[in-house]
Amino acid sequence: MSNKKQSSNCEDCENYIYDETYDSYYCDMNLDEDEMMRFMTGSFVNCPYYRPDDEYRIVRKQN
Repeated sequence: MSNKKQSSNCEDCENYIYDETYDSYYCDMNLDEDEMMRFMTGSFVNCPYYRPDDEYRIVRKQN
């Protein structure tokens, strides 16, 4: 496993949720004021909450 920090790509993160009411995506994590500013400006390079949205993860564990 690599020690390299994982860069964030919100579109691939499992915390990036679509809200049908507002017709937009948002980060489902509780971000503090500084983190929210970086998220809103698109400069959230190394997100500590980034988790790849791997829909086959459970299937691999079952096999």
